[in-house]
Amino acid sequence: MSRVSDPLNPPIPPISGREAPRFRSAERKNALAAAFQEQGEDYDRLRPGYPAAALEAMLAQAPERAGGGERRAIDLGAGTGKLSWALAAHGLEVTAVDTSAAMLETALRGGQAGRAAPRLPVSSLTTYLAPAEDTGLTTGSAELVTVAQAWHWFDADAASAEVIRLLAPGGVLALVWNMLDVTIPWVHRLSRIMHAGDIHRENFLPEVGEGLELARRSVHEWEDPMPTGDVIDLARTRSYVITASEERRAKVLANLDWYLHEHLGHAPGDVIGVPYRTDLFLYRAPTGSSPHRAERGR
Repeated sequence: MSRVSDPLNPPIPPISGREAPRFRSAERKNALAAAFQEQGEDYDRLRPGYPAAALEAMLAQAPERAGGGERRAIDLGAGTGKLSWALAAHGLEVTAVDTSAAMLETALRGGQAGRAAPRLPVSSLTTYLAPAEDTGLTTGSAELVTVAQAWHWFDADAASAEVIRLLAPGGVLALVWNMLDVTIPWVHRLSRIMHAGDIHRENFLPEVGEGLELARRSVHEWEDPMPTGDVIDLARTRSYVITASEERRAKVLANLDWYLHEHLGHAPGDVIGVPYRTDLFLYRAPTGSSPHRAERGR
């Protein structure tokens, strides 16, 4: 089920008191970002993909490639390639960009195993080690630039300028977040026990730099079926748990075990539908916007 936010539709219920992800300091932000570097296998196995409706919404806005051929996408902060492979499955030429070689290696292994995108050759995806703020990729080389679960880790102004430089004329930037749907009471408590920090206030808008204009926002509700053990392990992919002491990490996991198996009454191994909402923000650079950066190639 999808919901599109506009003045003619009823408001979506509030989901959080957060305006945006919060960090105590730049040092803490960097430490949390670095925590994901060696979590590729767990992240790839446990974190959800993206619903078909969200993919269709972003692809509907991306222009055709000038001169013909498959449309090109650059997935910034691609991690293990969950969104990258989904885009490749829709026929796009995809470049997955990340600062973690381990994450990108996991992305390629997922393709080799057929886990991320069955029947797609590994050549459908190119990986590229670089920061989102200065990729070194060719100017105007993508009809679609995507960022999934990662924009808040970037320098918004520098990343926005780089996106504008990378977009072909008429191209689209898609910022997307999967969040536990905490409008549902049991999920709200689950998120608190798990210390899920990526839950945004309903009126949340990503901070973007000059030259990008919001064209569309949509909200998509769906469920990811998981065995209860995987729901517990999902906490291991959260930056709070990754960086916690052994004692605190064990307490979080024990609390989740109690909550799912004793409080909610699920048997170990039961498959439960974990409700998510996916927030999608689509931006365009107005015609004539300057990329503010010199053209470069790979």
